[in-house]
Amino acid sequence: MSRQEDQAAQAAESESKSPEEIRSEIEQTREELGDTVEALAAKTDVKGQAQDRISAAKETISERKDDFVAKAKQATPESASAGAQQLSSTVSQKPLPFATAGAFAAGLAVGFLLGRR
Repeated sequence: MSRQEDQAAQAAESESKSPEEIRSEIEQTREELGDTVEALAAKTDVKGQAQDRISAAKETISERKDDFVAKAKQATPESASAGAQQLSSTVSQKPLPFATAGAFAAGLAVGFLLGRR
């Protein structure tokens, strides 16, 4: 079909339509055009796209952090608190070895600091 034939067919078709049908088609075309303009504007908004990607990355990182923290809390509280209690009871039962080790460490630190002069 040529362009003139297409226009003639549209003209014949529009003659048989009521004004309400034509208004309805115009309104539908306006809505479609508005949607198209919005889509094109979103594609050209580089700053907005970058912000969307950043916020999505932040959400992903936050979720992963929360998962990691939950797993760490599940794995360590019992062993860490048990280890601290065991160390505390051992030190209070046998203080001499720990006092000797502390004095030795303090002597090393003092010797190192004096040797640097």
